[in-house]
Amino acid sequence: MASQFSRRRFAASPAPQVDGLERAALPGSVVDAVLRFHDEEQDQGYGRTLLRLSEKRLRNREVKKVLGKLASRAANVAILWNEDESQIITVLEAA
Repeated sequence: MASQFSRRRFAASPAPQVDGLERAALPGSVVDAVLRFHDEEQDQGYGRTLLRLSEKRLRNREVKKVLGKLASRAANVAILWNEDESQIITVLEAA
């Protein structure tokens, strides 16, 4: 029996814009680097912690090797981490 409903087509969502300029999506390698190399932790309560890379850590040779040109974007990234579940709640990037 043929379906009476047509397939729905979705348009690709546009890239986020900052000051009228398109900004590419945050690469997973940046999120991975913040998780692996973070050196700043701020307790947010309820088992949640905000993870970030400090300026000093971003100058570390190993971190620079992993991030390359993306180091400047990693400086603006914070990850809200759930300690109880050991998982990411959300990834925040400053404009």
